[in-house]
Amino acid sequence: MVESQSNPKKMMWTTLAMMAFSTVWGFGNVVNGFVYFDGTKVTFSWIIMFLLYFVPYALMVGELGATFKNAEGGVSSWVEATMGAKWAYYAGWTYWACHIVYISSKGTGGLRAMAWGILGNTLWYDSLPTAWTQFATLVVFLFFCWVTSRGIQVLKGLATVAGTSMFIMSILFIIMMFTAPAINPHANYYSINFNWKSLMPTFNIKYLTSLSILVFAVGGCEKISPYVNKVKNPSKNFPKAMMALAIMVMISAILGTFAMALMFDPQIVNKNLNEYISNGPYMAFQRLGEYYHVGGLFMYIYSWCNVIGQFSTLVISIDAPLRMLLGSKQAKEFIPKKLLKVNKHGAYINGIWMVVILSGSLIAAQALLPDAQSVMAQLVKLNSTTMPMRYLWVFAAYIALRKQQAKFETSYQMTKSQPLAYTAGVWCFGITAACCIFGIYSPDSFTLFLNIITPIILVALGLILPAIKKHEDVAILD
Repeated sequence: MVESQSNPKKMMWTTLAMMAFSTVWGFGNVVNGFVYFDGTKVTFSWIIMFLLYFVPYALMVGELGATFKNAEGGVSSWVEATMGAKWAYYAGWTYWACHIVYISSKGTGGLRAMAWGILGNTLWYDSLPTAWTQFATLVVFLFFCWVTSRGIQVLKGLATVAGTSMFIMSILFIIMMFTAPAINPHANYYSINFNWKSLMPTFNIKYLTSLSILVFAVGGCEKISPYVNKVKNPSKNFPKAMMALAIMVMISAILGTFAMALMFDPQIVNKNLNEYISNGPYMAFQRLGEYYHVGGLFMYIYSWCNVIGQFSTLVISIDAPLRMLLGSKQAKEFIPKKLLKVNKHGAYINGIWMVVILSGSLIAAQALLPDAQSVMAQLVKLNSTTMPMRYLWVFAAYIALRKQQAKFETSYQMTKSQPLAYTAGVWCFGITAACCIFGIYSPDSFTLFLNIITPIILVALGLILPAIKKHEDVAILD
């Protein structure tokens, strides 16, 4: 025990909490919550989401990570150990398929960030015909697919730098916004009502169909699972780190919401929803610069950090999920041989072509939308509907783990109570599935069509590939 406590390789729980915070949280989550949930009315929803969803989710990830501490495949490894190889393939496929929509959004987001970084606004960009902006997005997407196929690593290193700077700016935004009235008391600020009515949401169709935005915002903490056993005394300190993470994220979300409320009137936001979904973060940093008499300085810094972040994340999102899927142990058993082809640069070239066809088709289809702002708004909604689907496998693996508890040894458990563990797993699975299903709805018929057809195509393809592989194996035997 003494050796473990003095081992310099073991990290403090506070370090893990900060690592997880920077991984899970971002300024865009604050803006989306404010825009979709009528300003400060999102406060109650954030608190409930953290207490009843995020905390048990994070603790379940901790137990899975501690149990399968030597597993390198993350969620797929957990599913394989608890549910079998075929289910592990489906888990890996889901993780990859969710990124098809995410990849489409990175090119769009990067071009929008460039418009702000070069022109200081998006008036010209948003006035272009949608076919033009989508063609430009397609060209950018194809270029970075080529970059990925050549094994070029430089942008991957920039992703860490951009991510760190964006995280720092998110925290600075909150601090500087609350100090702005003291520095520039004569600027225009909106007043915040801290009464019950202004903090409670309006429970209607819009609310139910937007909840996936909040689930998407707090998801992804399974990325920190490899670090569970690198913490000193994980059974005691990992829950501390997760509770600290939940508190930090909740404080950041609530204070960020109030900071936004000093700047923007929710009634005006609701009348120009697509504009604020697309440009909200830039408008916020633009206004912050005006309060501090530095013009657009903060907005330009944020924009160029975002350009680097969006494009480097695009490369990583093309490459990393594909390697996780095609490089897994299940790939040879369930995926056709042609998709496993690797070029001289070590890239899965036919897999990249599959990404080109699927993400490229989505980019092309969105040329039918009325303008670039509509494209951005739709991608935010579609991502919030599809990306949380991968979290379902975390909860499925956790339920399966607790059913076979005697088979596995672990240094940490969320709870000793089996009924409580089952309840937590089923609850989080149900909430995630319900939010994904409700999130599909849209009053716009074309958006509704894409929200329905995209998951269907991706799920169908995931089911078809093992059938093709089986036919391939039979043909070889014959």
